[in-house]
Amino acid sequence: MEATPVIAAIRFGYGRRPNEPVPDDPAAWLAAQLAPGQVGPALPNDLPATLPAIFAAQAEDTVTSRAGMGRPNQRRILATESVALLGHAIETPFGFRERLVAFWANHFTVARQKVPYFVGNLVREAIRPHVTGRFEDMLLAVTRHPAMLSYLDNQGSIGPESRAGQRRQRGLNENLAREILELHTVTPAARYTQADVTAFAKVLTGWSYTPGRAPFGFEFRPAAHEPGDKAVLGRTWPEGEAGGVQALTWLARHEATHRHLATKLVRHFVADDPPPEAVRPVFAALRDSGGNLGAAARALIALPAAWSPPLTKLRTPTDYVLAVLRAVEAPADQSERMAMGTLNYLGQPLWGARAPIGWPDVATDWAVPETMLRRVEWANGVSARGAGRDAAGLAEAVLGPLVRPETLRASARAGSAREALTIVLTSPEFHRR
Repeated sequence: MEATPVIAAIRFGYGRRPNEPVPDDPAAWLAAQLAPGQVGPALPNDLPATLPAIFAAQAEDTVTSRAGMGRPNQRRILATESVALLGHAIETPFGFRERLVAFWANHFTVARQKVPYFVGNLVREAIRPHVTGRFEDMLLAVTRHPAMLSYLDNQGSIGPESRAGQRRQRGLNENLAREILELHTVTPAARYTQADVTAFAKVLTGWSYTPGRAPFGFEFRPAAHEPGDKAVLGRTWPEGEAGGVQALTWLARHEATHRHLATKLVRHFVADDPPPEAVRPVFAALRDSGGNLGAAARALIALPAAWSPPLTKLRTPTDYVLAVLRAVEAPADQSERMAMGTLNYLGQPLWGARAPIGWPDVATDWAVPETMLRRVEWANGVSARGAGRDAAGLAEAVLGPLVRPETLRASARAGSAREALTIVLTSPEFHRR
């Protein structure tokens, strides 16, 4: 096997499953995954999955919680959404698209601790449909979703001079405005000021949600909206919901946003320290296409740096766990819950980032001795279940020419099949993407 099919599966996806066909044209194989119509995780028919059903389940849990019976719907929704997503990632032949979903879900982080009912729906309905579409559409969908509105406390943000503000003496919440500027779009590179943050927060006053409304339960509440025009980054935005849509669209199309997104994409898929010569084509693709994320993904595929061994990125715990389970061809229905527990054990619980900035994406944040030791311990347990596998054959199937001779020699000298497989699954090259 040549190196390029392996690089395609590892650098752009979650790694190879040994029996997967080897693509003749790895770049074309990746590009095909960007076509519309790719399916996501399957959910049980009786799961409250639509927002109206989720709102109803949340209301039911409120009653049961007051009666001292806990929140069974919350646990079921969160667990089922998590298991479905991980199972899909373990089995999907479209690893590149799934990595893009994970990348954008991390870019627009919301934490399950605060919005357990809604986080899975946010990924399914506001992020997944837009991963190869326009960034402005994703930004608007995410900003209007109850998960983001609740996570960053905008549903209760009231303009001080609005009718509701004058009546209730309640104030402005700047969380959503600040994170959109700092993390989601232009970043401090655009040199916005605190005054810009405050003005943008006023633009977004009245952006809230109500159960049963479409899309995403979003509702604009004029009584809570700060009246008058607002100036953000030198532009004036009119009052009303339309002013917020215009501002978000302009931010999504801003050159600083495109540069920020290009740098993050290259950091995620190519190198911890993104080479400027790799960032430029991705930035140009975003700029020239008006923020089309499919164009940015195709620009990533075309980067020479994306195809150059050796692999240098350290797999995050999520990437590593999914790669191991794919390598041993673990059936999703037996592994998805194990994967969820393992991610907690390895320090990267699904949808559990501690801050809106999301999970880090460089090796120094993950190469912690204790965590790396835990990876070895977990992989050894997995090897016990798949000890009948030929370790050298598995290494050839999932790593191809990227496997080091030292790894093959150590595996061949191992005292047992389990030990041999553990050596392959914990080798330096298996930890890289």
